[in-house]
Amino acid sequence: MAKPDDRSDNVEHLQDAVQNTIENMREARDYLDEHADEISGEEAEQIRNKNENRRQSLRGMREEIKDEANS
Repeated sequence: MAKPDDRSDNVEHLQDAVQNTIENMREARDYLDEHADEISGEEAEQIRNKNENRRQSLRGMREEIKDEANS
């Protein structure tokens, strides 16, 4: 038998994901600040692209939080 669809903690899980994503962005930015002269331009660009993807994900997660909170 399938488990019932319990969404009562979705907002909490999404908020945790937002916090983790923000922390990952900070760590990546700090890494770039500290090691920019030691890494290749390609690696630096990959890190910047990853952070841009994280920013886009954050927008989506925040919208989902709003939707879940209004449900």
